[in-house]
Amino acid sequence: MKRPAVFAGEAAAVTALQGRLGYQFANPALLHEALTHRSAAHQNAGGRRRPQKARGMGSNERLEFIGDRVLGLLMAEWLLERYPAEQEGALGSRLAHLVSRVTLAEIAERIDLPASLAVATHEARVGVQSTANVVADALEAVLGAIFLDGGLDPARTIVRTAWKPMLDAQARPPKDPKTALQEWVLGRGQSLPVYETIGADGPSHAPLFVVQVTAGGRSGEGRAGNKRAAESAAAADLLEQLGGPNHG
Repeated sequence: MKRPAVFAGEAAAVTALQGRLGYQFANPALLHEALTHRSAAHQNAGGRRRPQKARGMGSNERLEFIGDRVLGLLMAEWLLERYPAEQEGALGSRLAHLVSRVTLAEIAERIDLPASLAVATHEARVGVQSTANVVADALEAVLGAIFLDGGLDPARTIVRTAWKPMLDAQARPPKDPKTALQEWVLGRGQSLPVYETIGADGPSHAPLFVVQVTAGGRSGEGRAGNKRAAESAAAADLLEQLGGPNHG
């Protein structure tokens, strides 16, 4: 008999997550869907191949799709309120950082979202439920589920509560870490940073790239679900070591 997908903590974890979010679902099925990784949906379906139009059904991918738009809208609204004198460029830099995979993963970890995720048994063994891409996507799916369950108002409350520390920390519009690192080394007459992919692992639907960047006689390392994000994380790591500018 095929083992069911792992639902870390089962009902207790889902209940606890609602408490941390400060929102109780009228339709709990939406939350369960938001917390179901596609590997779990596939395993629960018995591993059967489904037609193209049905793929993603039962997993959190559809809710992630709408949650991404909900987050973007609510964050843009909030930034316009907080920074009435800033122009589009500065607002765009703030927005990009606040809705980035790195920020989403950090917030997901803070509310212990991985403990509530349902993933397939083989994926759980390698810790897929804790990878940045997976938890970031799940957080967007949860926001999508909240929007469908209760509308924009509860979603807005959760966004403004969970993201407030990040927004408060943005004294100035953040720079992309790679840009900030390049400016830092060039300003000191040093050579441009050199990026190297030193590892690639994980399943095809949740890859993990490891990138190393070297500049100023030191090296930083970053891990993410794509090379660009891994390079950005590596640059941020090296900037912190070098005491470079705060990029967000």
